[in-house]
Amino acid sequence: MTLYVVATPIGNLSDMSPRAVETLKRVALIAAEDTRVTMKLTAHFGIAAPLVSCHQHNEKSRAPGIVERMLRENIDVALVTDAGTPAISDPGCELTRLAAEAGIPVLAVAGPSACVAAVSVSGFDFPSFTFYGFPPREKKDLTAALLKAARAGNGAVFHESPHRVKALVAAMAETLPGAKLSLSCDLTKLHELTLRGTPEEILAALEANDKSEKGEYCLVADLRNVRLPEEKPASSASLEAQLFDLTLQGLSLREAVDVLAGQGEKKNALKAAALRVKQGAEALLQG
Repeated sequence: MTLYVVATPIGNLSDMSPRAVETLKRVALIAAEDTRVTMKLTAHFGIAAPLVSCHQHNEKSRAPGIVERMLRENIDVALVTDAGTPAISDPGCELTRLAAEAGIPVLAVAGPSACVAAVSVSGFDFPSFTFYGFPPREKKDLTAALLKAARAGNGAVFHESPHRVKALVAAMAETLPGAKLSLSCDLTKLHELTLRGTPEEILAALEANDKSEKGEYCLVADLRNVRLPEEKPASSASLEAQLFDLTLQGLSLREAVDVLAGQGEKKNALKAAALRVKQGAEALLQG
């Protein structure tokens, strides 16, 4: 009784390892991210094991039943995703965790990974890098995530969809001066493409390519020479004290609120603090 975490090709079916094929042929059940996608793989390699869906929307409810069946029937199960290694920006963590907690051996059947493949062709000699998966969609959150990655001062790897890749590169051009990028699309496929250069150069290449909104992207960023703005030390004074100090400098209370909001303070907290300052001033005048 074993749960096998099986990596599958990210594009080129020839990358399917003999061990992966042999494992899928002998397990009693294959837990797949999308059974329709995995059916094409199993048909190609003559694999007859039955499939059950286990994706991001049903894994929490489906995984306990799979583990219970493994224990009850003493069977081997393979976990696969549509492409690449399960549980790496893909479903699989819940099933893997529950199986391990139940005492079931969990073994990796190693193989393709878009993250590692993209780093290998980037030309960057990283002492270390961090894999961030898919970045946030909102610009404010994306900017914060990019700044956080840059402050780590090494390499960063992101997955991105073809419809948002331009926005990601544009945000890097705006936020990370000095960054160098390697952007790979359709890794291992017939039309595999890797663009290398500054964020501005990569963005220009994407804008010039009428097929840039097709395929899946993996972006590798060398952030070791990024020029970051200096972080202002957080004030230890309360918001009320900071507001009061700004009014002493000639600002109105509303102007003081705007100044602190521009420095990143939350507006709701500022409004509450301003009300307390106003009430305190009125109490002093009445006293």
